Amino acid sequence: MTRIFHGLVLLLFVHCTLAQTSKVDTTVTFNRDVAPILYRNCSTCHRPGESGPFSLLTYDDAKRHAKLLAEVTRTGFMPPWLPAPGDFKFADERRLTAEQIAILSKWVAQGAVEGDPRDLPPKPQFPAGWQMGEPDLILKAEKPYTLSATGGDQYWNFVLPVPLQTTRWVKAVEIRPADKRLVHHANLLIDSARTARQLESAPGSGFAGMEISLESETFEPDSHFLFWKPGSSPYVEPDGMAWRLDPGTDLVMNVHLQPSGKPEAIQPSVGLYFTDHPATLHPMLLQLQNDRALDIPPGDSNFVVTTDFKLPVDVDVLAIYPHAHYLGTDLLATALLPDGTQKTLIHIPHWDLKWQGVFRYATPISLPKGTTILMHYVYDNSKYNLANPNDPPIQVTAGNRASDEMAHLWLQVLPKNFKNADGDPRRLLMEALARRSLQNDPSDFAAHYNLAAMLQARGQLSEALEQYQMAVKLKPNHPVANNALGAALMALEQPSAAVPFFRTAVANRPDYFDAHYNLALALHATGDLSGTIDQLTHAVALSPGDASAHANLGAALAEAGRIPEAKLQLRKALAIDPQHQMARENLDALDQPQK
Repeated sequence: MTRIFHGLVLLLFVHCTLAQTSKVDTTVTFNRDVAPILYRNCSTCHRPGESGPFSLLTYDDAKRHAKLLAEVTRTGFMPPWLPAPGDFKFADERRLTAEQIAILSKWVAQGAVEGDPRDLPPKPQFPAGWQMGEPDLILKAEKPYTLSATGGDQYWNFVLPVPLQTTRWVKAVEIRPADKRLVHHANLLIDSARTARQLESAPGSGFAGMEISLESETFEPDSHFLFWKPGSSPYVEPDGMAWRLDPGTDLVMNVHLQPSGKPEAIQPSVGLYFTDHPATLHPMLLQLQNDRALDIPPGDSNFVVTTDFKLPVDVDVLAIYPHAHYLGTDLLATALLPDGTQKTLIHIPHWDLKWQGVFRYATPISLPKGTTILMHYVYDNSKYNLANPNDPPIQVTAGNRASDEMAHLWLQVLPKNFKNADGDPRRLLMEALARRSLQNDPSDFAAHYNLAAMLQARGQLSEALEQYQMAVKLKPNHPVANNALGAALMALEQPSAAVPFFRTAVANRPDYFDAHYNLALALHATGDLSGTIDQLTHAVALSPGDASAHANLGAALAEAGRIPEAKLQLRKALAIDPQHQMARENLDALDQPQK
C-alpha cells in the first residue's frame, strides 16, 4: 500500500521594516552640472584676452550672466554654430544638446545655485603665447592699420613678405589678427607672384578690400583653407598635406574688422610651423559661384540663386566654406550621386555673416566621378531682414563691398589617384570648373584665363589662344593676360602679332620680368636687335639672378658687335649657372682668335 506523505506548508512571517527613500536632489548646480558645459563649449572665446565680451570660467562670471546664458542657448544664438544636423558630421561641432540647453535653463530657474565645491571640474588650461609653441617663422605686418572709431565693418589686407632662401613645407599656421575683440575673421592667402603688393599705396601700407583674387602664371590652384575666427585653434595639416612656401612669396592677410568706439591700431602677425616632409597629397579648392544671378529687388524676401558642378574625377571632400553677405538667409549645398542618391553637404537655415567659417568634416566624404554639387542660396532683401544694411531696402547686386552680395561655395577636395592617364586631375577639375563658370557668366575673366591655361598645357594652342583673346577683351590692360596671349602667339610662331601684347604688359607693369623677357624674344624674332637688347637689359635689372636672361643679353650684344659687354653678360650667366650651355658655347666662341 502506497502511503502518500503530504509536505508541510510552512508559513513564514517575515517582519519587514521599509526604509524611507531619501529624496533625490534635483537641484542643478554650477559646479556639478553647468561648469562642464561652459568649459567644453564656451571657454575658448569667453575667457580673458579672447573675443567673448565676458569670461565664463568662474561661478561669479556665470551667475552674473545667467539669464543671458539661458536665453542665447535656448534660441540657438550661442554657441555660434551655423550648420544644421545633416548627413555628415563636422569636426569640432559647437552644438549643445537639448539636454544641455535644458540644464542651463533649469539652473537659472532654480536660482543659479553654486553647489558643492568638490563637484567642480578643473578649469580648462589654455597655452600662453603661441598655441603650438614658438613658431619656426614669425611674420608681422610692417605698418599698423588704424581702425576708425565708428562706422560699419571694415576690411583690410596686410601684405607679409616671406624672408625665405629655400623652399619650406608648412604643416600649421597660427594667425594672430591683433585684438580679438575687434576682428571678426581673417583669411590668409599665398601670393607666389607678389601681385597684391601692387595694390598698396606705399610698401607695407596694406590696402582695402573685402575679397581679393591673386594671380599666378604657373599651375598652382588654391589648395588650403587658411582661416581664423574667434575661438579657433591652429589646424595641423594631415600627414602628406603640408603646403609649399617658396622664396619670393608674399602672404596676404585679409582681415574683417569691427569698430570699437575709439580708434584702434591693428598690426597682425602670423606664426608658421614647418615640416621636413614634402606634400604627397595635393588638395584643391573648388570655387563655385553664381554672382551674375545676384540682382535682388528691394522687398524680395525669397530671392533664390542656384548653380551646379559635375565632378570630372573621384574626390574626397575635406572641408566646405559657404559664403554670402547680409541678405543671405538659407544656404544649402547637396551632392547628387550618379545613382540618384542625394546627400546634404551643408545646410545653414539661419545664415549669419558674423559667424561664417570653414567647416571641416570629421571624416572625408567620398564622391565618385559624375557626382553633381548643387548650390541653393536664399536671400532676403526686405525690411524684415534685420541684417539688411540698407534702410529702406534698395536693389542689390554682386560686388566686393559688404553692402553688395555674393553667392560662393568653396570645397576643399582631394582628387583620388592623383596621377592618372589624364595627368594631374586638378587640371581636369579646373578646366571643368572654368567651363561651368563661363556657362553662368561669359564675362568671367578668370574663367577664360584659367581655361586658356589648361588648354595650352594640353597642347591645344588654337583653342587656348581664343580664350586668352576673350580674357584680354574683357580686361585690355591686364598685364598677365596680355603676356599669356603674347606667349601663345609666340608658340604659334606669330612674333609680330605677339609684340603689341607684350608691350601692353610691360606698360602696365614696368617691373614685370617675364613680359620684358618675352618681348625681347619677340623683337629678336622680328629682327629688332636694338629693341631686344633694351628689353633684356630691363630683364636682367629686374632679375639679376636669372642666368638665361644674362646669356640671352650676351648673345644679343655679341650679335650687335658689342663684344666686351657681351662677354661680361655671358660670364655673369656662368657665374650663376656654370652648366649653362648657351652661355658657355657663346663665350668660347667669342674667346676664339678671330681669323
